[in-house]
Amino acid sequence: MHRLILAALIALAPALGQAQDRQPRIVSGFAPGGTSDLVSRLVAEGIGTSLGQRVVVENRTGANGFIAAEGVARGPADGSVVFQCAMGTMTISPELPGAVLPIDPGRELAPVVNVAISSYGVVTGARGPYRTVAELVAAARARPGSVSYASAGVGSAQHLTGARLESMAGVEMVHVPYRGAAPAALDVIAGRADLLITNLGDVVRQIQGGELRLLALADREGVPEFASAPRLSEAVPGLEVVGWFGLCGPKGMSAESINAWSQATERALRDEGLRRRLLDNGLTPNHEGPDAFAARIARERAMWGETIRRANIRAN
Repeated sequence: MHRLILAALIALAPALGQAQDRQPRIVSGFAPGGTSDLVSRLVAEGIGTSLGQRVVVENRTGANGFIAAEGVARGPADGSVVFQCAMGTMTISPELPGAVLPIDPGRELAPVVNVAISSYGVVTGARGPYRTVAELVAAARARPGSVSYASAGVGSAQHLTGARLESMAGVEMVHVPYRGAAPAALDVIAGRADLLITNLGDVVRQIQGGELRLLALADREGVPEFASAPRLSEAVPGLEVVGWFGLCGPKGMSAESINAWSQATERALRDEGLRRRLLDNGLTPNHEGPDAFAARIARERAMWGETIRRANIRAN
């Protein structure tokens, strides 16, 4: 274990130095209080403890995370700065026709480490008529266009997951886009939309509070608190979705620095307090080193690209 800490310190030493502007930083593309920010701060705290060096979290909001992504991609590749990269930024936006992106994350960012998996929950309003995914699919099949699904916007993971549900279940639903998962969830609670499939972290409090009904989880693993929840694939075979939050660096970042961040993250995720805080927010600690993380990104980018083309989805 001591060797791991020493290796991380040695690898990051050229980036750390003594200057304040060389302090290790995690850049989040979203505002404080959201899931991306939460993951960034928990990981920064854990890595800082393992390295004996404070890790700063910087929020650069806008353009669906791409202002932060561009800043890191164009910034120093000395290992001092990484980007908190999420599924949508790395695998969906680059495949979306009409999206104007400042960078291609596949070409200009290097996968460093995956930190946490986010189960997707299939939820409906607690006062709504549907108690299972099978009931909802049956209603959509019997009355095409009668069932609506909310999303965080056109081209979002929620939108694409709904499109995959339509395609794989052979149904036609109405897509209702919102400016984020929070307003989408509010309208599902109010009954103005029937369905939302989103990061469990977006809706866990409303599920616990009885405002939303959890119909299923969209991945096999799920989370301990909802271990008994049905799986989406039971009603729609083959349909699985999982979100994730990782760290990426600029393309020129050295293998030594990448491995140092990965190893420090692995050590941080062993802390039971950190693990519990992630789990309490619908996130499962899930360390994947650079090679496994890169393979995940490539695999899921191909999957979402196929979904986008099949459903003929374009950016607004």
